[in-house]
Amino acid sequence: MSFFVRFWGIRGSIPTPGHLTKKYGGNTSCVEIRSDDSLFICDGGTGLRELGADLLTRGKKQITGHFFYSHTHWDHIQGFPFFTPAYIPSNTFHVYGTAEGDRRTYELLSGQMRSDYFPVDFGELRSNIVASHLDGGHREIDGVAVSFFEQHHPGRSWAYSFVRDGFKIVYATDNEIDLTFPRPEAVLKEPEAPRPIPEAFRQFCHGADLLIADGQYFDDEYEKKVGWGHPRASTIIDLALQSEAKQVAIFHHDPMHGDSDVDRKIALCKERAARVNPQLLVFGAREGLELRIG
Repeated sequence: MSFFVRFWGIRGSIPTPGHLTKKYGGNTSCVEIRSDDSLFICDGGTGLRELGADLLTRGKKQITGHFFYSHTHWDHIQGFPFFTPAYIPSNTFHVYGTAEGDRRTYELLSGQMRSDYFPVDFGELRSNIVASHLDGGHREIDGVAVSFFEQHHPGRSWAYSFVRDGFKIVYATDNEIDLTFPRPEAVLKEPEAPRPIPEAFRQFCHGADLLIADGQYFDDEYEKKVGWGHPRASTIIDLALQSEAKQVAIFHHDPMHGDSDVDRKIALCKERAARVNPQLLVFGAREGLELRIG
């Protein structure tokens, strides 16, 4: 069996349309994962609008999808009101919380469509939108084992793991791993030193065939943005190396970074990886990129 992964939104914080972001794209976070006929959607930033339009061209009379939100900051939910399949009665979409009774994401998705914020009410969505949950940690959905891990981010966030037939994808955005180190201030002073990724998170990501991870900042930028909820891209390389991932997509590009900045960031990440494991595949997530895993 195979997974197919497509990036529909790769940007963090705010959409960034324009000529400076043509290569990587300007939509905020949204990643599609498919396994056979099963559809998993990680985050619903502005990239979700284009995913929705594409789904309607695939010829399916009924669409069932499973939404996994890392968290509910604006850049991760703002595409949902523009997700056209949600307005079609024959479709069903599950919005997952972490445990039974956890309806926070579901309620915030509906809350952003109040008339104070948006002209169309949540009740206008004619599809069947279901508040589901991951049984407090793990659930099998259409043969795919889905797990979550709580991350370090203001307001909380979650990483997700998708496993089937020995293949594994990890989606881990908006996680300031740098602040989880035993002595984070010491690591800041020695940017070239290997970073002590916490064991629990290493194990969660271990052996990933594809690790999609927030790598928003350059090393020097991070010093001014400690506590903002995002890591240095170079830290993601250490995560990938220590968790023995096979490839890593640097994700959630900073809105102030044009294509040339992202190119430079990825080049630095590749250099760091090559010093330890030249076999680790490192690339920058970009809109439209589709991968087959398996």
